[in-house]
Amino acid sequence: MADIHIDDFCRDAALTLLHLYSAFPRRTSLYVEDIAGPDEPDDVGLHSDRHMACLGTMLWLAEEGYIRYEAMVYQDGIDQAVLTGRSFTLLSSLSDVRYEDPAPEMPAAVAVEKMTLVEQIRAALRSGESRKVTAIMRYLLSSPATVSRLPDVPMPDNPEGCAS
Repeated sequence: MADIHIDDFCRDAALTLLHLYSAFPRRTSLYVEDIAGPDEPDDVGLHSDRHMACLGTMLWLAEEGYIRYEAMVYQDGIDQAVLTGRSFTLLSSLSDVRYEDPAPEMPAAVAVEKMTLVEQIRAALRSGESRKVTAIMRYLLSSPATVSRLPDVPMPDNPEGCAS
């Protein structure tokens, strides 16, 4: 039987990191509903297991050093959240796992950007296939934070806007 809770964890972790990457380096509030969708507490005010699992993913990412936050917003999310340097480095590095290769006619600088881990996570999420999302997140979570050597990107002799 498939471990659906692990697929949910990987999807929640991917979306959490992408939300914070898109706001980096600003701190931002991040709500469970932004990641897992709307949730209506039951008659006694308890959230669903799915909601609590998503909140647990956010807290786990913080405990493991992938994100930082200042405070919890009740059980609705986290406030003043930001990626750690480790996460920014991981997401910006080149990925050995590729779900989308850049088009051959794409400029070299753009092609290099398309090979980063953050772009491969986006591609896995776009595919809608949980096996791809789970695989790319397992790759990220097992990766040491290292700076990859980027391929040489040809630069124009006089880039637009640069003084000679």
